[in-house]
Amino acid sequence: MSTPVLTIDGPSGVGKGTVARVIAQKLGWNLLDSGAIYRAFALAVESRGVDITDELALVKIATHLDLAFKTQADSELVSVYLDGHDVSKELRLETTGEMASKIASIGVVRSALLKRQQDFAIPPGLVADGRDMGTVVFKEAEFKVYLTANSEERANRRLKQLQAQGHKGIMSQILAEVEARDARDSSRKHSPLKPAKDALIIDTTELSLDEVIAQVSELVKA
Repeated sequence: MSTPVLTIDGPSGVGKGTVARVIAQKLGWNLLDSGAIYRAFALAVESRGVDITDELALVKIATHLDLAFKTQADSELVSVYLDGHDVSKELRLETTGEMASKIASIGVVRSALLKRQQDFAIPPGLVADGRDMGTVVFKEAEFKVYLTANSEERANRRLKQLQAQGHKGIMSQILAEVEARDARDSSRKHSPLKPAKDALIIDTTELSLDEVIAQVSELVKA
């Protein structure tokens, strides 16, 4: 690839988003949060009043989706801009997630958004995080990382995250959700969750965030 790309794939709870954000800041590269693509697209469809059965209209929106991700040096959050407006809060709404889930099952939309994701690979470089960045979206990426951790640790991280936000959680329930999500992601027909053959696999179970970032940074430097 003419533009260097670092893909960071893995299941939920391994820290992909945080690692991608920090690495992108360090390198001064662009950032792609693929998980937010479909949610932003859902917002675009909703704001235009388009029926999700109108595939031609959906493809047109997907092809011209004006989407950008911006990081702030003093924040752990990544702001998502759609049509020039910050829609970060709207992306987290349950209704947005439900709409995104319906749209993600439409084949022509997936194809159109695949191209849109690939369009993020512009100089000076791109850090892309998701579940199929290294296996499907950026097969020829120069740098590939796959983060993993055992399900118990990932469930515990999710529980702490909920508690930090003032919510309660039941460990056994969260663990069951994590394992169910893993099963769905790894067995789905299209773009199943798995490491790319040429990816550096990092088990984050016993590692601190700084240790993970150090390993990823070393890969890019080398």
